[in-house]
Amino acid sequence: MAYSEELAARIRKALARRQGVAEKKMFGGITFMLRRHMCCGVVNDELVLRLGPEQGEKALKQPYTRECDFTGRPMKGMVMVTPNGYKTDGALRKWVRQAADFALSLPAK
Repeated sequence: MAYSEELAARIRKALARRQGVAEKKMFGGITFMLRRHMCCGVVNDELVLRLGPEQGEKALKQPYTRECDFTGRPMKGMVMVTPNGYKTDGALRKWVRQAADFALSLPAK
């Protein structure tokens, strides 16, 4: 599976000031890790976010979102956002910030 290099570059820019960011090929796309926890990623042209159960449920009420289910099973706390949902840089930064905040709330590995 290929992934949008353009979206990956936009995510890199959104995470540029964060420390402890690493990239890893995962789920047929690319995943951005923050302090060794999955933060967000790209599968095809969709933004994948790890938001946790509570924030994930809230995010699913927003337009252009859906449950993360590319493995054949819904993944609790993870959300996929279609291109219309992250069209502007401000919208993308908002999503990435939410995922980064969740990753940083997790115990250090």
